[in-house]
Amino acid sequence: MSFVSMPRQDLLLAIESLAQEKQIDREIVFESLEIAVAKIAKHKYGEEFNIVADIDRKNGAINVKRLFDVIESPESVGEEYDPNTMLTVSQAKKYAKNPVVGDVVEDALPEPEFGRMAFQTAKQIMTTRVRDAEKGRQFEEFKDNIGDIVSGIVKRVEFGSVYVDINGKAEGYIKGTELIPGERLNVGDRVRALIMDVARSNTGPQIFLTRTHPMFMEKLFVQEVPEIYEGIIKIKSVARAPGSHAKIAVETADPSIDAVGMTVGIKGTRIQPVINECHGEKIDVILYSEDPAVFIVNAMQPAKVAKIIVDEDTRSAAVVVNEDQQSLAIGRRGQNVRLASQLTGWNIDVMNEAEEQERRAKEFKEKTELFIGGLDVDEMIAQLLITEGFRTIEEIAFVDASELESIEGFNPELAAELQKRAKDYLAKIEIDYMDAGHKLGMSDDLLTFDFIKRPTIMKLGESGIKSLNDLADLATDELVEILGEDTMSSRLAGRVIMKARELAYGITKDNE
Repeated sequence: MSFVSMPRQDLLLAIESLAQEKQIDREIVFESLEIAVAKIAKHKYGEEFNIVADIDRKNGAINVKRLFDVIESPESVGEEYDPNTMLTVSQAKKYAKNPVVGDVVEDALPEPEFGRMAFQTAKQIMTTRVRDAEKGRQFEEFKDNIGDIVSGIVKRVEFGSVYVDINGKAEGYIKGTELIPGERLNVGDRVRALIMDVARSNTGPQIFLTRTHPMFMEKLFVQEVPEIYEGIIKIKSVARAPGSHAKIAVETADPSIDAVGMTVGIKGTRIQPVINECHGEKIDVILYSEDPAVFIVNAMQPAKVAKIIVDEDTRSAAVVVNEDQQSLAIGRRGQNVRLASQLTGWNIDVMNEAEEQERRAKEFKEKTELFIGGLDVDEMIAQLLITEGFRTIEEIAFVDASELESIEGFNPELAAELQKRAKDYLAKIEIDYMDAGHKLGMSDDLLTFDFIKRPTIMKLGESGIKSLNDLADLATDELVEILGEDTMSSRLAGRVIMKARELAYGITKDNE
């Protein structure tokens, strides 16, 4: 690092070489050396002076100078006057022809001699600044690569967590919970992982890695399947139980392409490297469909679905299977249906034919009681409405009157009376709902947030979420924890929070 004693052309070559070696801007090396030279000059000529150094970028000449601010008089600057850094106009004429107040004049100084201590000072300053620049470059490089897969060598394993040397450039950290269950990594092993986050630290960028995130599997498929890399096949969603089972949904706009077959490869040649990398994780490749019913049926593989009933209002589906398929549909400890729910973003309930009939009977009874109580009608009219396809009092209140009039035995007067009673009932329910929310201290923007059902909104209020801003500020896992996985999946929770942010702060998915 003895730059300052080199011939000037050699100095330029050494600066260029160091900049290339550390992959930093050569200007940073120049500036670091200039600061080091100025520090040494101050030590020789006086710390009280404003001394700077500059190095000619073309010929390597080192220029050291003392700077003075030109002032009108000592009295004009008051207590800030410093004779070591300020000169009056008449004093400044010693260094400049026509100085005026506000100018900065220069006093050229001899280049200081660089003894052993001076070299040590220069080396220390240079080393610190170059190392800081290198850390900054590494941080920016890896920050831009969040969501990408990197490969490295295991340096050490401590308390179940793994530290990885990433190509000699930086150190990555895989927390124990971000390792695939059951895998054991040893020092010297080569490992691939996804960059989850990057943070600054005194020792360089902290790079947090994961092998359990669904995106890790997605990026592995991007590497193994050329059609996915080229965008011919798109990955719509991924759901994982790391180390055990995963489902991945794919689609293509080209009808001549078998998206599932190409993703799997002939005799599994494309999917097998992903399975091996994920510690033997079983992977179901699913064909995506815009039709929720078709997508859910596909996601339930390998189970065969006999019938499906979807409720788009609640994004829930009842999947009916034959009794011999029920355990396969549910999976070990509910894993298959849970992954299907995560993959599709729908809450899925699996049942056999007998359970489905029982469910329908129970639902029929509940709707009958609702219509009898809400509309003040007898059982026969309530059941007739249900048989005609009416499921809620809202449908009765706002359907075209002609649909009610067309029911056998109904007339315009009865239809009008039913709609009046339905609207009166809904108005009372609305008043009761708003009153209950206000008693909990909830704001109207949350109470009228129609992206989720009102019982769910009330549960949020009871859990301390009082406004739309409160909801928008939640993380996905926080919302799932409040409502429970049975009420809301992670994917649906993400959609809810994004909608809340859009309304509360004007933040769209693209902005996010």
